[in-house]
Amino acid sequence: SKLLPGQPAIDFEMLDVEGNVKHLADFRGKVIYIDLWATWCGPCKYQIPYLKRLEEEMRDSDVVFLGVSLDEGKDKQKWLDFIKKEQLGGVQLHAEGWGKITKDYKIKGIPHFIVVDRKGNIVSTDAPRPSQPELKAILEAELKK
Repeated sequence: SKLLPGQPAIDFEMLDVEGNVKHLADFRGKVIYIDLWATWCGPCKYQIPYLKRLEEEMRDSDVVFLGVSLDEGKDKQKWLDFIKKEQLGGVQLHAEGWGKITKDYKIKGIPHFIVVDRKGNIVSTDAPRPSQPELKAILEAELKK
């Protein structure tokens, strides 16, 4: 019941590509689209062109695209190289494996997507993929609130 729409999103703490600590709460006031992925995940990689297109379309909006990599700690350089090679945008975070966020949000597989509203409340813990047109409609509806 903690994961129902309207409930406060469960905060987390992770490092970004520069090694800075980031919390979900840092992005309050914006609509947040969380993409849980990994460099070894084929279906995750398939979503990248769609995600990049959506980020470009929504570039001047109050949507934060938050990539959360589940790559293990030992694969941190592989993750950093992948971000550079694929020119991934948004805010990229490293969860160092299947840790707290996957337990808190009961995530069993990736890719997995979550939408959080401006107030830090859950919109969906099983949001559409970037390749699904209904995602943009959900994000745009949240921006109007």
